[in-house]
Amino acid sequence: MISHWPSPAKLNLFLYITGRRADGYHLLQTLFQFLDYGDTLSFRLRSDQKIQLLTPLADLPEEQNLIVRAARLLQQSCTTAAARGVDIWLDKRIPMGGGLGGGSSNAATVLIALNQLWRCGLTDQQLATLGLTLGADVPIFVYGHAAFAEGVGEKLQPANPAEKWYLVAHPGITIATPVIFADPELKRDSPVRSLSCLLASDYRNDCEPIARKRFREVEQLLSWLLQYAPSRLTGTGACVFAEFDSESAARQVLNQAPAWVRGFVARGVNLSPLHRVRAEQLMLRSE
Repeated sequence: MISHWPSPAKLNLFLYITGRRADGYHLLQTLFQFLDYGDTLSFRLRSDQKIQLLTPLADLPEEQNLIVRAARLLQQSCTTAAARGVDIWLDKRIPMGGGLGGGSSNAATVLIALNQLWRCGLTDQQLATLGLTLGADVPIFVYGHAAFAEGVGEKLQPANPAEKWYLVAHPGITIATPVIFADPELKRDSPVRSLSCLLASDYRNDCEPIARKRFREVEQLLSWLLQYAPSRLTGTGACVFAEFDSESAARQVLNQAPAWVRGFVARGVNLSPLHRVRAEQLMLRSE
């Protein structure tokens, strides 16, 4: 039997850089929200210990793929999974290298789904601890609720920002995070503020001026979107998004977009679609 699990994208609704540690890591304040849009991962249990990704990604070796790494990590951490394997399929919709969290989301979906399918019985806290070894954003997807992150991204608290509609667009490039953080003109002194203060203020992304300066595609896309709605970079890019109060308003702008714009419309949600599916699966099992 094959089971299907969502792997949602995320947005950084705001991102402020408040300082830099002696080890070079930047101190942040950022707000994560999920989208009701993303990849789908499908699983079929095996009777042996083999873990197979049947839809490999081009130019990404299996040993670097977070889907395979997450499955192997859980297999090693779960006694009930010791004699079991899995076949995995990925239906990829989240643009790679766009700052939408696709790889981290995939890893979290593997941990959540296989924890249930293999009946490992690990808590979300235990899964998040495993996920942190795979990537800094994996725990956010494991916990499955919109979150305010501080420090270097490791201090999380649940948040409930407005669930707006977004037009998310990809400029057709990828941006390596170190390129943004290494720029000498990057703003690194935003004041530390409380979540309530930040939610009541206009949102901004401190990485955006650098992305616009260094990548003309980002500058071109944001300049176009800003004609219609408040628009920002997500994370360190390359994707940008415009916010709307209704789906129809977002789709109207997308429908009149120039031919070079590649994008989609989705709603921001504070409870991850992954956790909704998990709750439904658990309910079905208990009946």
